[in-house]
Amino acid sequence: MSRFLESKNPLIKDTALDKRINTDDRLILDSSEVMTMEGAINKTLMLFGIMMVTTLISYIMPSTLFLWVGMLGGLAAVIFASIKPHTSAVAAPVYAAFEGLFVGAISAYFAYQFDGIVFQAVSLTFGTLFTMLMIYKTGIIKVTAKFKLGVMMATGAIMLMYVISIIGSFVGFNVPYLHDNGLIGIGISLAIIAVAALNLIIDFDAFEKGVEARAPKYMEWFVGMGLLVTLVWLYVEFLRLLSKFAASE
Repeated sequence: MSRFLESKNPLIKDTALDKRINTDDRLILDSSEVMTMEGAINKTLMLFGIMMVTTLISYIMPSTLFLWVGMLGGLAAVIFASIKPHTSAVAAPVYAAFEGLFVGAISAYFAYQFDGIVFQAVSLTFGTLFTMLMIYKTGIIKVTAKFKLGVMMATGAIMLMYVISIIGSFVGFNVPYLHDNGLIGIGISLAIIAVAALNLIIDFDAFEKGVEARAPKYMEWFVGMGLLVTLVWLYVEFLRLLSKFAASE
C-alpha cells in the first residue's frame, strides 16, 4: 500500500476542447452561451473550493477508503467528461469533490511521516503555477502542435509507468528507480514535475483558445477541470520529491 500511496498517475488529458471548437458550436453568437475568460476562471475557483472542502474532511479523517474512492471516482468523472464534454457542468464538480478525498488522504499520509511537507508542496505547486503562467503570458514558450504532441507523449509515457507501478505493487513488481531516494530516483521525480509543469502551459492555452473560438459555455467547467487535474498531479509529485529528499538525509 505504501508504494501505491507514493504514486499518482496523471488523470487522462484529452482533445475534447479541440473537438468542440471545431464543430458548429462555434456558430453560437449569444454571449451568455459562449465561454468567457472570466467565466472559466470563476468556474475553476469554484472547483478548487469544492475540492478544498472534501480535502479538509479527508485530511482530518484520513482513510484508505477515501483514498481509493477519491482516486477512482475522480478518474471516472474525468473520463466521462472527456467522452461527453457537455456534461462538464456536473462532471467537473463531481471530480473536484472526489479528488479532494484523494488529496486529503494522501496529504495526511505524507504529513504523518514528514513534518511541514504539505505546506512545502503547496507552496511549490502554486509557485510553479504562477511561474508557468508568466512564462506563457510572456511567450517564452509557444504552444505549437509539436509542443502539444511532445508534452502529451511524455505525459502518456508517465501514465503508463504509473499504471505499471500500481499493478506491480499488487504482484510484487517495482518499476526500477521510480521510488528510490537516490540521485536517479530524484532525477526521475524532477523530470516528471517538469512534464507536469509543461502541461500547465497547455491548460492556459486551452482557456484562451476556447474563448477565442467561442466554445460552448460548459467548456468553462471542462478547462477548469483540466487545470485542476494538472495541479493535483503537480502537488502529489512535489510531495513525492520532498519525501525523497527527506528520506535521503
